[in-house]
Amino acid sequence: MIETDLPGDESPTLTDGILAAVDPARARDGIQRVLHAIRCHLGMNVGFLTEFIGPNRVFRYVDTDTVSLPLKVGQSLSLEQGYCLKVVQGRLPTLIVDTHDEPAALAIPETGTIPIGSHLSVPIRLRDGTVYGTFCCFSFEPRPSLNERDLAFFSTIADLVASQIDDQIATTRSLRAKADAIQAVIAEGGLDTVFQPIHRLEDRSIAAFECLTRFPKAPFKPVVEWFQDAVAVGCGLELEFAALESSVARLKAWPVPITASLNMSPRALLARDLAPILDGIDLGRIVVEITEHEQVFDYPRLNQVLDGLRARGLRVAIDDAGAGYSSLRHILLLRPDIIKLDLSLVRDIDRDADRQALADALTLYCRRSGIAIVAEGIETEAEFATLRRMGIELGQGYLLSRPGPLATWSDAAGHQKARSV
Repeated sequence: MIETDLPGDESPTLTDGILAAVDPARARDGIQRVLHAIRCHLGMNVGFLTEFIGPNRVFRYVDTDTVSLPLKVGQSLSLEQGYCLKVVQGRLPTLIVDTHDEPAALAIPETGTIPIGSHLSVPIRLRDGTVYGTFCCFSFEPRPSLNERDLAFFSTIADLVASQIDDQIATTRSLRAKADAIQAVIAEGGLDTVFQPIHRLEDRSIAAFECLTRFPKAPFKPVVEWFQDAVAVGCGLELEFAALESSVARLKAWPVPITASLNMSPRALLARDLAPILDGIDLGRIVVEITEHEQVFDYPRLNQVLDGLRARGLRVAIDDAGAGYSSLRHILLLRPDIIKLDLSLVRDIDRDADRQALADALTLYCRRSGIAIVAEGIETEAEFATLRRMGIELGQGYLLSRPGPLATWSDAAGHQKARSV
């Protein structure tokens, strides 16, 4: 019998299977449960779902109460064999109570060799009307109790399964399209880097820059979606390193060194040696920003990597402080040189006492620990004034400047004389 996660010998109910199947996150397991449940409900020995691919039918799901049946998930047989295609074409009825009473069934070799006593089979039709394959159950002996009501119920369950398969196909196509778009961007150098200044709040002068990735070519969607899609299709690291290389290339091409921040995930820091990528850059002017939105599962190893870069002058910032998974854990275990207050903490800070209290606590910690603090996402003069009054010395946001090419700030970028953040 095909393994399921049903407990012990407890008999499954059709409700169990249907509820599992309608949850997209458990779609495949749900279909298996439905197949198992309907087979048991009808008292059949074998249930399966096939997909028609060219001249063959491929068994996508199999459930049986015997170990001797030579049907396996992934097995491919000719459509000319067996019942499936003949049912779809109308050459066999969808319900056969006793194959001995159906001459067309007796003419099929499998009827005698398996043997097949009773048979239920309906097409799996997708929303666009195409036939995906068939949903089938059969018993080794005739089941005289089977009737049209059983067939109607079986067809309803098949429609539910068809809906789940439709969703799976749509998801697969969507992921494939996303993967193709990401790979095209990487292969064609379709990434761009813009720079957002980090300002001294005292006089609004530029202290440093943050490198930000942009995707100027279609499809046009928010940057965060590109990276989320890349993770979903399994090429998150590939895209992240392409973005890093784009930023580093821009920095190397600028005629004078500038202080700049590069965003990196903990996974990327652990995945590859950054030394070859950063070769030729003064790491004393580079800050790696590690987001709080991603969990760290191996702090000792991550610190080992960071310590090797720190020995060459690189500094570490915790990005999005106050908004992610780890909060104080990131700060305490990674020992950052800089903490960046997340924009969700900065937004409306002038009117929100709770935000002010949290920002005050982080600011006090930074002062006592010798850590620089940067406020992100400053958009109003009231936010700016509140942050200054709280003693926060550095910030960035649309109120101060928007991201753009380095040439936009050529004077400031050309005359930075030392690390300012």
